Amino acid sequence: MAGDDEDFAEFVESALPGLLRYGHALTGNPHDAADLVQTALEKVGARWREVRRKTQDPTAYVRRAMANAHISRWRRTRRENLVADIPERQGNPASDPFEHEPLWQALRELPPRQRAVIVLRYYEGLSEQEIARSLGISQGTVKSQASKAIASLRSRLTVVTEEQ
Repeated sequence: MAGDDEDFAEFVESALPGLLRYGHALTGNPHDAADLVQTALEKVGARWREVRRKTQDPTAYVRRAMANAHISRWRRTRRENLVADIPERQGNPASDPFEHEPLWQALRELPPRQRAVIVLRYYEGLSEQEIARSLGISQGTVKSQASKAIASLRSRLTVVTEEQ
């Protein structure tokens, strides 16, 4: 059991920077990214022996868990939440340096699966086959989601450049 804990700790130490980057690209901010990574790693850590036995690429397994968790959270929270009173603004929170970048804003507006495909392909440099395996979808779905996402990004960025 101690060997499994050490093996998991080594995995987390080596994979954490990439998982945080992936989470940031999925969620749009570093705080939600850290929460998403922590949630996925908690679930995987509890089943680490089984994960290592069943998969050859635990990083892909964790990415898939992150994408699934993010999509599930997005589905639960995308509905409008009505409140009785408008909350008070608390100070000035630290802003994301990329918050006002047109590409980053357009990327944030993509549906979760399209965003995951784009991030894995162009940010993490994975092949279509690796993306399909990571997200548990077919290569055809990867291609179609990437095509739709790129078309959407082009149209949004074209509008931004025409406005300037």
